[in-house]
Formats: sequence, structure tokens, C-alpha cells
Amino acid sequence: MTDIVEPKRGWGQSLRAFAHPKAVAMLFLGFAAGVPILLIFSSLSLWLSEAGLKKSAVTMFSWAALGYSFKFVWAPLIDRLPVPVLTRALGRRRAWILVSQAAIIGAICLMAMTDPAAGDTALWWMALGAVLLGFSSATQDIVIDAYRIESADQDLQAMLSATYIAGYRIGMVVAGAGALFIADAYGSTKEAYLYDAWRMAYLWMAGAMLLGVATTLVVREPDVHARVEDEYQTSDYLRFLLLFALAVFGFLLVRFLTSKDGWGSDLLSSVRVPTYESIAGLNASLAEGTGNKALASTITGTLRLFAAIFVAGLIGYFGMKGGVANRHMVTESYVDPVRDFFRRYGMGLALLLLALVGLYRISDIVLGVISNVFYQDIGFTKTEIASVSKGFGLAMTIAGGFLGGLLAVRYGVMRILFLGALLSMLTNLLFIALTEVGPVLSMLVVVISIDNLSAGLASAAFVAFLSSLTNVSFTAVQYAIFTSLMTLLPKIIGGYSGTIVEATDYTTFFLITTVMGLPVLLLVWLAGRWLDISPPKA
Repeated sequence: MTDIVEPKRGWGQSLRAFAHPKAVAMLFLGFAAGVPILLIFSSLSLWLSEAGLKKSAVTMFSWAALGYSFKFVWAPLIDRLPVPVLTRALGRRRAWILVSQAAIIGAICLMAMTDPAAGDTALWWMALGAVLLGFSSATQDIVIDAYRIESADQDLQAMLSATYIAGYRIGMVVAGAGALFIADAYGSTKEAYLYDAWRMAYLWMAGAMLLGVATTLVVREPDVHARVEDEYQTSDYLRFLLLFALAVFGFLLVRFLTSKDGWGSDLLSSVRVPTYESIAGLNASLAEGTGNKALASTITGTLRLFAAIFVAGLIGYFGMKGGVANRHMVTESYVDPVRDFFRRYGMGLALLLLALVGLYRISDIVLGVISNVFYQDIGFTKTEIASVSKGFGLAMTIAGGFLGGLLAVRYGVMRILFLGALLSMLTNLLFIALTEVGPVLSMLVVVISIDNLSAGLASAAFVAFLSSLTNVSFTAVQYAIFTSLMTLLPKIIGGYSGTIVEATDYTTFFLITTVMGLPVLLLVWLAGRWLDISPPKA
């Protein structure tokens, strides 16, 4: 039924697996993957705030997040196109990892050399750097995920996942707390902004990425038989890239025309193209009709997104039909990975697995959206929240990741996947206890520690599970689809978490997030039965 094979390891073998050279390599590659994300969000937000920018000016940097949300769109390009010279010298995966790391370092340096307080031109350069950083970081994620899956057999995937998650979290701490510490040490504060301090902080972060570069140069290329790259001519690759660029341009154009800063009726009224004014009118009508501004904004935002995706899809389809790109190449890159998944598992099991992928993290993500607001509402200070979440929370997440990897190697991925889902669901009940106790710091430590431990355990098992579902012929594309799918529905529902709390109370909300985990337990159980996994032996 499936290619998933559960491990048959003792405790000694399971522990020794973490000293495997591939596990150490994934620790450092995970670090390289974890550094960029906070340089786009929390650290950058604080920099812009100290520079005196208005909140409205900061919103343009949300574009940087698009790379993480839509990385599956260009994953086929990464899977298909060779890098001139580097692919022959390093191999398909290492070449793209090195290119993405070079792009990340370049983007961080561009941001470092730009003072956002220097005016609109500098701000646009900063926005460009942030978007490039998001795109190149998401590209690195695509290739490292593919590298991890292809570099080891299924029985080692849980171990590789655990070390990758640990490295990723360490990288986030370095880019988050580390960048703030450096900027503070060089003398920048909210009262006395100093550009040179932030410049040095970001340059140090660019230097930290060299650890990932060194790892890429040292590790070996996965010993996997890739598709023949010489099957197509150079012109085929260039035409494929052109079609992709046209589709992206169509997507961005629609987003821009329907944004607050679109060209508006002054330029487009003659051809009656819908612009921000019509979107704003629709949003106002929905808000009035539903009595919920947040819901109205979500609906109109979703419509804008799907309209942009639809236009990009039309450009891709008709471009392929019109011969802009090689039809066989496009089909191999975008259609075959999806077709392969349904062919290997069959329609029924494939839909079950996709449902499991889309729902597994729902309890954690929906609650996580409002967790910091909850802590503050019941009386904890920002300092207390930050110190506990970045201290105990981080340590327990890393410990949970290693524990999940160890248990998955010892007892099998599916069993620990079920345990992770169960713990993620039950730990939500601890938040109800916290509402009763109030702002007691020791209780906050207990809740965050247990919650993050279970989240780390579940994440390690889940990443190993997702890795097992991919076909090495389509690793980058299939895994990118899975990781995009796993946060789609939880994030949409998470957007209503505040509305749910306002309509009910925190206790009811936490009970709802707990109940959300029940279908996941059923899906894991069914997947375990349908996948026909043999139990491990001691």
C-alpha cells in the first residue's frame, strides 16, 4: 500500500542515531533556515519602530511573507532548472542551497546598508530587501527539505527532522534575541535611534549565515537518481522561466490594482477595471450586512487573493497552450507530482492523507494566534511573557523535538504522530487552568513548557511523516505542497480566534480548540490502518 516502513531499533541504536553525520549536518542547515525569518518580521518591526516609521508604512513589508505562503508555486522551477556551472560541480540540491544562501546574505546586507529613516526611497529599498529575503529564504527551505528527504532512508527521517527543528529554533533565537542584543549593545534605543547599531546587527546576521554556507560545501549530494537534466535544451528552460515570470507579474498586477495603493479610477475608469474603490465598497457592504468588520475584511482579502491566483493560472495555461513554454516540461513540473501522489495512494487514501496534513496542526495554530494576547489579558507583563516563552518555551520545544525524534525512531512515526496529536489537544486544557489561577508566573512556566514540549514532539513526528509521503522524483514540489497545506486552514480559522473569544470567553475558546483535535486523532488512526505499517520490534 505504501513505501512507509517503520523502524526496528533499540534504545541504544535510537540514541546513537543523533550522532550520525547527517543529523549534525541537518542541525547546521536548520540553523541557516531559521535565521532569516525573524529578520523579516519581529526584528525588522522593532528596527522600523525605533526609526520612527508609522504603522501604516510597515504594512508593505507583509509582502515578504508571500514567499513562505506560496513557495510551492516555484518549487517546480527549483526541482527542474539546473544552476549553470554549480549543478555540475556540487549537484542539483547543493547548488540551489548555495545559491539561495548567497541570495539571503545579499538581501540581509541590502537591508543593513539601508536606513529606513532616510526617506521614501530608502524605505522602498528596505522593502525590496525584505521581499528578496523572504523569497530566497523560502527557496532555501524548499531545497533543504528536499535534501533532507533524499539524503537518508525513511528510518532516519525522524532523527533528521528533530535535529533540523532544533537548529531552526536556535537560528530563530540568534536572529531574534541576538540581533536585538547587538543593536542594543551598539546603543540604539526607541528614544535615541542609531542606524549604525542596526546596520551592525544585520551584518552580523549575514555573517551567521556563513555557517550554513560552510555546511553546504562540506556535505555530500544525496545519492538519488535525479531526472535527466539534458532532456531539454537551454531555450526550454528559459521559456519555462519566462512563463513563470509572466504568471507572477499577472498575480502581482491584480494584487496591486485591488490594493489600497492601486492606480484607482483616475487611470482605469475608462476601461472600468475594478480597483481598490470597488473592493472597499464591497468590504463596507459586507461589514454592514454581517455586522463583523473582521469577517468582511477576511472575505474581501480572500477574494483578492483568489482573483490574483486565477489570473496567474490563466496566464500559465494559455501561455503553455500558446507555446511560450514547453508543454511537456510544464506538465512534468506541475501536474505529474500531483498525479503521482494520487496514483501511489489511490483517491480515497490520498484524500485522507491530505485531510490529515491540513488538520494536524489545527489545535496548536488556532490557539497560538491569540496566546500572547491571552497572557497579557490575564495580567502578565510583556517582559514576563517574553522571558518565559524565549527561555523555557524554546528549551522545551528543542527538547520535545529530540524526544519526538527519539521515540519515532524507537517506536515508529505513526505511533508518535498519534501521541503528538493527543498531547497537542490535551495541553490546550492547561490554558483553562491558567485562566482560573491568574497571573502566577510559575503556572505560566508550567503551561508554556508542557505546551511547547508537546508541540516539539508532534512537529518532529509530523515532519518525518510528511517526508515519508513524498516521491524522490518530485521531492521539492510535493513537500512544498504539504507544508503550504498544513497551515492553510488553521491560519484561516486562527484569524477568527479573537472573534470567537469576544463572542464567548477564553475558557470556551480553549475547549473549542481542544475539540478541534478529535478529528485529527481519528485521521491518524485511519491512516495507520490504511497504510498497513508493521509494528517495530525491540
